[in-house]
Amino acid sequence: MAEPRAKVFEYTVELDRNGIAAIPGGEAIRPPASWNADHLLLAALLRCSIDSLAYHARRVGSTTAASGSATGRITRRESDGRYAFIEIECRIDATLDPPATEPAELSAKAERDCFIGASLAIKPRYQWHLG
Repeated sequence: MAEPRAKVFEYTVELDRNGIAAIPGGEAIRPPASWNADHLLLAALLRCSIDSLAYHARRVGSTTAASGSATGRITRRESDGRYAFIEIECRIDATLDPPATEPAELSAKAERDCFIGASLAIKPRYQWHLG
């Protein structure tokens, strides 16, 4: 019997010379000048983590309202002398309706299934506040 094929998700973002990012055939954004790629990576991790939480909450019959913050430290890695994120912390405050019966299990699934977090060389530290 053949192994089932894994799902494949493909994304494309275009960036023009003026700093405008666009999805082909979709909307465009211009991040503020004070934002750099490091900020965008942290924002992507936060958005992905919240989306993952909302997905798993829906599966157990809850709706989610969430906010959060992400911080990271970049310095030269000892292992190879290259600059990289060496620490990332993601804090999420969420209200679930109805409240989760197993909040630790729900947050563990959200961490596991965040594609951005799973793609990083370091594992983000999470602080979940689920109410």
